[in-house]
Amino acid sequence: MAGRIRDVDIALVRERSPIADVIGEHIQLRNAGGGNLKGLCPFHDEKSPSFNVTPERGMYFCFGCGEGGDVITFVEKVEHLPFGEAVERLAARAGITLQYDQGGYVPKRDHGERARLIEAHKVAAEFYVDKLLSPDAAPGRRFLSERGFERADAELFGVGYAPNEWEALSRHLLGRGFTADEIVKGGLAKEGRRGPMDRFRGRLIWPIRDATGDVIGFGARKLIEADDGPKYLNTPDSPLYKKSQVLYGIDLAKREISKRAQAVIVEGYTDVMACHLAGVPTAVATCGTSFGEEHIKILRRFLLDQAEFRGEVIFTFDGDAAGQKAALRAFADEQKFVTQTYVAVQSDGLDPCDLRIKQGDAAVRDLVASREPLFQFAIRSTIGRYDLRSNEGKIAALDAAAPIVAGIKDPGLRKRYAIDLDRWLGFMDERFVMQRIADVGGAQQGRQQRQQRSAPVDPNVRVEGELLKLAVQRPALLGPRFDALDPQAFTSAEHVVLHTAIVAAGGVGAAGPGGRAWIERLLEQAPDDAARALITRFAVEAIRAESHVEERYGAAMLAAIEAVAVDRAIAQVKSRIQRLNPVDEQQEYNRLFGELVALEQQRRVLRDRAAGS
Repeated sequence: MAGRIRDVDIALVRERSPIADVIGEHIQLRNAGGGNLKGLCPFHDEKSPSFNVTPERGMYFCFGCGEGGDVITFVEKVEHLPFGEAVERLAARAGITLQYDQGGYVPKRDHGERARLIEAHKVAAEFYVDKLLSPDAAPGRRFLSERGFERADAELFGVGYAPNEWEALSRHLLGRGFTADEIVKGGLAKEGRRGPMDRFRGRLIWPIRDATGDVIGFGARKLIEADDGPKYLNTPDSPLYKKSQVLYGIDLAKREISKRAQAVIVEGYTDVMACHLAGVPTAVATCGTSFGEEHIKILRRFLLDQAEFRGEVIFTFDGDAAGQKAALRAFADEQKFVTQTYVAVQSDGLDPCDLRIKQGDAAVRDLVASREPLFQFAIRSTIGRYDLRSNEGKIAALDAAAPIVAGIKDPGLRKRYAIDLDRWLGFMDERFVMQRIADVGGAQQGRQQRQQRSAPVDPNVRVEGELLKLAVQRPALLGPRFDALDPQAFTSAEHVVLHTAIVAAGGVGAAGPGGRAWIERLLEQAPDDAARALITRFAVEAIRAESHVEERYGAAMLAAIEAVAVDRAIAQVKSRIQRLNPVDEQQEYNRLFGELVALEQQRRVLRDRAAGS
């Protein structure tokens, strides 16, 4: 039945969906003071956190990219959903049954497409888990047992079995009410001549979940020699699953990654299982693709890595040539992390799963503990390609390693590795090596410094912003003087628009205590997206005053804006006086002169009030 979600239900969804909890399922948030939380933005790549959340008003705003809104907006943006489906997703999370009115948004078979595909994957995961206990799944159970995994371990990770049949899962899903188009679109089956044909057959199955715990795809390991497919087969890219944006195990590891400020990158599903069971619960793995930039973005949101170099990312690779090559690929992306990066290399070539089988849980923990800084690994691997017995070889090695050292962000660490490089090459001439490195890195560092310089902010615009911020967050502090301001008292065009919207919403005098209801009224009065973005920003951005002096601070900001308007009036009066003849137009001249004296007195009073902040 066609219909739109009732407004009262939308309001209930907002009320029962704490914004900090919802956003916290996607990024790590930390206290930023003043009731605000801060984290790394999920909508753009950034080095330091500029994504702010204000639970009191149910709003978020990123001061880096300008994205902002409420909890529904966040789910729309982060899950790429239309408004109605975002509301449905939050309603399901909060246990709310939605009611629909006639007209407007039309739910697709009671749910949106994404919700339907999520549900199909959930049913598929349960189906696979159930089939792992069947007689046909004996090879799968044997595979797990040989790798040191018990039944409880398989249950913990949701490991299952895909029957060696063409349509076993497809029939099950069709019987549960899913369409053939949904099954194929989700990557669970392929289009066959007689309908959907199971993508995974006769394989051990691992469910791949997103950070919120929803199953979005599967990884499948070959068990039958007659299977001519690859050893591992993954769900293809779908509306739910993008392999470059997925980390296996992130749903289980995210809290420990945040708690320990550590992430361990391994190469396979069984390695993740082995690490978690051995006491390394921060392990995750890529799914059928090499570790890349999108994976870094996922980890940084939970690590909340900053310039303090407190956290660590540890890559585990085999000690052979292929493992070294993989580690150097990881180094190419190192600068996209702000935290410290390491390599843990097992010299005998054992991966964490095999290491656990042969030497036990402690050996896996020891492997991670024996990590080597990625910079050190990259530099030594680079110079290892050259013959260091000749001066020519040493110079070539120095020039190859110099860009690595020059690219190290921390100047102290850069100097220490320059000294180490001199020692490893055997020059015994630190000044020469450092100069060679400086020549390589100097130009790039100069460019970065120039880019970091920003234009000064107009002080009047800053004061206007502070006053409007108070009008959005603490309207009761301002009163009728704010509403009576001439819009032209604001020098910024966007501030004029916002003041007009505030007055149109009834003014601060009618805002009551403010809060979410007041902000929603302002958003309704905003004439365009730019104005709505500014309201959202001012609802989240911290006020530059302690709470116990906010009233005095507001009065000072208001006086400063009023003083600007008086300055403009004084300039106009002076201009008119200059055009008069004081002899022939004495009466008008005296009147304007008296007005000028009064305005200047008013300005002094306002300046004194403004200085009281």
